[in-house]
Amino acid sequence: MKQFWYAVTLLTGCLLYPSVASAQTTPGALLQQMERASQSLNYELAFISVSRMGIESLRYRHAVIDNKTYAQLLQMDGPRREIIQRGNEISYFEAGLEPFTLSGGRIIDTLPSVIYGDFNRLSSSYDFIPVGRARVADQVCDVIRIVARDGTRYSFIVWIDTDTKLPLRVDMLDRSGETLEQYRVISFAVDDGIRKVMQGLTKANMPPSLSLPPAKKQMFSWQVGWLPQGVKEVSQSRRDIPTLNKPVESRLYSDGLFSFSVNISPADKNSVPQLLRNGWCTIQTEVRNNTEITVVGELPPSTAKRIADSVSLGAKP
Repeated sequence: MKQFWYAVTLLTGCLLYPSVASAQTTPGALLQQMERASQSLNYELAFISVSRMGIESLRYRHAVIDNKTYAQLLQMDGPRREIIQRGNEISYFEAGLEPFTLSGGRIIDTLPSVIYGDFNRLSSSYDFIPVGRARVADQVCDVIRIVARDGTRYSFIVWIDTDTKLPLRVDMLDRSGETLEQYRVISFAVDDGIRKVMQGLTKANMPPSLSLPPAKKQMFSWQVGWLPQGVKEVSQSRRDIPTLNKPVESRLYSDGLFSFSVNISPADKNSVPQLLRNGWCTIQTEVRNNTEITVVGELPPSTAKRIADSVSLGAKP
């Protein structure tokens, strides 16, 4: 398989104050407040995202105008790369590429998925553990660790500003405690002036929507026998991939924090069992009964392999 996946790796420490997150507010309630603040406030963040490709400096602006979400993610160094959200439309602008628009409810690039988590749902399969208090961007934050109860996924540590409830730092950790990805705010402002700055997006001309190949919906003859606790199927599709010259059947799964897909296609001379991992992303491929089974997503390798091993095949796709 010729795909390569990149993720961030950085070991960082943090001096925690001995006080617990909050004597009067549960960790789950604090996380819900974080999710609401991230989607309802008018604010601007300057933050860094650390990866094996280097450290990215970015600016994120968010505003709600006439009950509609407007947001902008801008890469601050190097070639200009900008992503703009206007309601349910996400538009991409990058040097050397034709701008395009996709449908979506939020900007997913670089921003941690945990910021938008449904913590009522997640509470059935994750523990929310208060760690203490610490300073980030000169603000006192409540620190909460999010850990899957069955031990099959990565974990998060989240620093939540005690005043605004915005997330000022998020670390994704593997099961040995190594930091795989880090989002860290350097400075921020919560101000209605941001709303005025974003007002111009309400009348801006955006690039046309990108037409994606239609997915062929059908009943699959194969099943996944084991999934981590709390994981549910989100969608399924069958597509003919021109570059592979063969059909691929896919099921997409998510637990609300992490997503992955299980992909089934006919084996060919290039099909070999293999494991590729870079940071938080794993590609686990197995070949069985002239069929290629590939699990791709935000999973530890042992979990991806267990899922692939559990797939039961019917007739060949």
